[in-house]
Amino acid sequence: MMRPVSPQAVKAMLADGEELALIDLREELIFSQNHLLWARSVPLSRLELRFPRLVPRKTTRIVLCDDADGLAQRAADVLARAGYSNLSHLDGGVAGWAAAGFELFSGVHVPSKAFGEFVEHACATPNIGADELHRLIHDGSDMVVLDSRPFDEYRRVSIPTATNVPGAELVLRVRDMAPSPDTLVVVNCAGRTRSIIGAQSLINAGVPNKVVALRNGTMGFSLAGFTCESGKDQRAPKVSDQSLGWAKKAVKQVALRHGIERIISDTLTRWRADDTRTLYLFDVRDAPEYLAGHVPGAISTPGGQLVQATDLYAGTLGARIVLIDDAEVRAVMTASWLKQMGWKDVFVLAEAGTETGRPAAPVIAAEPPPASGIDAKELARLLKREAATVIDLSLSTNYRKGHIPGAWFAIRSRLERALPKIRRRREVVLTSEDGVLAGVAIADASAACNEPVRYVHGGNAAWQAAGLPFSTESHMADDAVDVWLKPYERAGDTKDAMNEYLSWEVDLVSRIERDGTCHFTVGRP
Repeated sequence: MMRPVSPQAVKAMLADGEELALIDLREELIFSQNHLLWARSVPLSRLELRFPRLVPRKTTRIVLCDDADGLAQRAADVLARAGYSNLSHLDGGVAGWAAAGFELFSGVHVPSKAFGEFVEHACATPNIGADELHRLIHDGSDMVVLDSRPFDEYRRVSIPTATNVPGAELVLRVRDMAPSPDTLVVVNCAGRTRSIIGAQSLINAGVPNKVVALRNGTMGFSLAGFTCESGKDQRAPKVSDQSLGWAKKAVKQVALRHGIERIISDTLTRWRADDTRTLYLFDVRDAPEYLAGHVPGAISTPGGQLVQATDLYAGTLGARIVLIDDAEVRAVMTASWLKQMGWKDVFVLAEAGTETGRPAAPVIAAEPPPASGIDAKELARLLKREAATVIDLSLSTNYRKGHIPGAWFAIRSRLERALPKIRRRREVVLTSEDGVLAGVAIADASAACNEPVRYVHGGNAAWQAAGLPFSTESHMADDAVDVWLKPYERAGDTKDAMNEYLSWEVDLVSRIERDGTCHFTVGRP
């Protein structure tokens, strides 16, 4: 049974201190247009893939949000079969929240973005404009530019002379990057949040250098008329003993200031057995360190991304969080920010762990019938005879990069809209990035099609591994509402999109004040 709960009741839940998972089931682009501040985007189309890791405890209090269009009931059916027992839905949907006079937000990762703006406002985080930075670079000033994003983002576009030092690594590595206290340290990201949090992290840790955030990041640099670089691979060197020693000493003061506790393995074992609380284990070390050995059950969240996009990893508000880092530095700095964001129960475990590789993501759906699978080469033979139609359920961004020739793009939860646009042959074959979603969707597609439905074992990855060709010719059976694109990824004039996005970020401080559900604080160094 799924209960309706009023907007007023949900507002009260957000203030009662108990655990709550507020889940928005609409596709990401639709979600990005208007949603509740603390809602997590878990589109119905990928529910079985994303939900179990985001909301691992089956008795968690869950409120499902939709447009009062039936998505919540469809999700509740899936979740109830998987054993989730405390399910309700927002009465009247997202529109009902607005009708009650409560605030709606556009964009994605809004709590984290709003927190970055709050920190800058409360701490007066120093910054530098693109014009001044360009002049300093041109003059060869004593300065280092540290790009606080993950390596793939840095490689795509970066500031000239910048070195990639993801946010959680900054305090650990800064003394190696700027051994002289006279060196100016500039921290940048693509926009604002990671620049601000990165710069303020160094300031909070007591780095002796002058530290500034690059105002508006690479977007601001481009908008000022300067040229960014691409394809760079300049990373920070291996951490020296001197840098590690300084960083460990620095974060002891940060831990004291924010009341961050260190736990031992026995405590973690006890918490794992506690079925009354949600427990998240996040390994905040660099990805290669995680792959080489980690605590079983820990999720890799490297480079400060846990602060940048907390909603991607922690679906249950009020949960218990353990951050894992054998050096402690990255975990303590991350914990300090999560505490200031309002997460009360955040702890540090100084271990590496012995489990290697990347564990498979949990899926809550049953395995598809064995007879419904087809391998890539058999599908190629069917396509050669024009005996099958392929429907690709991958994200639209992945579909556009390349797909099985002739495949139609569709969104799994909206197949009833897509199927009338597709001229189907004797058999329908579903595919997706790795085939998992395609297998999960067999039942939905079979109910909507008259034709037999199968799926590709291993999906598009297996097709490529078999040496079969990809195509970029699009056959769109649905609108690409499944993905919110970053400003610089959108078609048309990206300058307008960048300016609009940066203005949106700055405006978040006043928006969260009106909403009234944030509990942000700032501890000054």
